[in-house]
Amino acid sequence: MNNLQFLLMSGAAAEEGGSIMDTIISFAPIVIVLIVFYFMLIRPQQKKDKEDRAMRENLEIGDEIVTIGGIVGLVVSIKEDTVVVETGSDRSKIRILKSAVAQNITAKEKADSAK
Repeated sequence: MNNLQFLLMSGAAAEEGGSIMDTIISFAPIVIVLIVFYFMLIRPQQKKDKEDRAMRENLEIGDEIVTIGGIVGLVVSIKEDTVVVETGSDRSKIRILKSAVAQNITAKEKADSAK
């Protein structure tokens, strides 16, 4: 069945039992659900990802950070995509990816004290 035959048959069916408005009304709940999902799930996640990316880009030497694994330490060195973190009293150093930084404690404390 080619497209022209399909259009003619669908047009005939619309004249017989329903209209285009009925079709639009039947798809309206699906469209509304998609819009709600966008504003309640997708958009907030994109905003959080943007904030996390900005936090990782603004890391400075001397900042106290927490990794996604729960390691707390001071930033000693920053390279393009890695960070060297000094942890513990014995000053052991760990090189981690910037994407593994979960929180910048120093920046958070500065923001809290400014409020």
